[in-house]
Amino acid sequence: MGERPELTTPARAGGATTPAPPGPPDQQYGVPTVTVLFGQLFTGISIGAVLLLIALGLALTFGQMNVINMAHGEFIMAGAYTTYVLQQSITGAGVSLLVALPVAFVVAGTMGVLLEVLLIRRLYARPLDTLLVTWGVSLMLQQLARDVFGSPNVQTRAPDLLTGNVALPGGLTVANNRLFILALALAAVAALTLALRLTPLGRRVRAVVQNRDLAAVSGIPTARVDRTTFFIGSGLAGLAGVALTLLGPIGPTMGTNLIIDAFLVVVVGGIGQLKGSVIVAFALGVLQATGEYLTTLSVAKVIVFVAIVAFLQWRPQGLFTLRTRSLA
Repeated sequence: MGERPELTTPARAGGATTPAPPGPPDQQYGVPTVTVLFGQLFTGISIGAVLLLIALGLALTFGQMNVINMAHGEFIMAGAYTTYVLQQSITGAGVSLLVALPVAFVVAGTMGVLLEVLLIRRLYARPLDTLLVTWGVSLMLQQLARDVFGSPNVQTRAPDLLTGNVALPGGLTVANNRLFILALALAAVAALTLALRLTPLGRRVRAVVQNRDLAAVSGIPTARVDRTTFFIGSGLAGLAGVALTLLGPIGPTMGTNLIIDAFLVVVVGGIGQLKGSVIVAFALGVLQATGEYLTTLSVAKVIVFVAIVAFLQWRPQGLFTLRTRSLA
């Protein structure tokens, strides 16, 4: 399956689109209709997997602390540059990618904790202030990345195992790198869900989400829970950065190109609702991929935003109603 360039690199939203050749859909690109439909469906699912990895962290921090963290995109960038730096010292691309996953999680998580301790903890219950402050932090981090790595984009090497395709019955193929990203997103969802449901930390997080004041008077250290939650949410953004290195180049503004879409996933899915974020991320990914194939990248973005506005007019609380603000 020959993937169209604008659908294979969601991190580069400004790329030019290739107009479809004339003729009915079943004759375009010389492939049968079923192959085209499968290709677009899987492309949309893989785009949704990237959005989901980014939105998971936002669902935690926004859902628990009501913090609009515009610097979340720069934690994605930090995870991507961590992969780039590790490849400079580790020769094997496969080994460096495996090492980059936990290291990027820790690096981005640590950055999130520092942001929470130094700034965010003074701005709780003031979401608009957190938006402005974290937006300023994001600009500073972008400039720091330019000073350290330079303004031009850099590229990482993908492991040989992730550069090919997997052949399926009926002449269908799927890209290995997109399968890896999908598996990484689903593993992150499963691990986060189990942690929230089965661990003492998860129970404390859900208690703080449902009623912060009651949790505090019950003896739960809410400040410590907030720091831990910010670490996990920011670390998940670092994992998303590692995944994005398999799809395109790394640059100082790579996270900014996706952060708005990730916020939309969280809002439409229901603030603090992981299951809503999962459903909406994949739905928006499929809608965007279909729109790009039938029209252009810009028109597809308009279609997605119109669909989101129409949905929120009908159901402003999101896909799932937040009666208890539960995360799981």
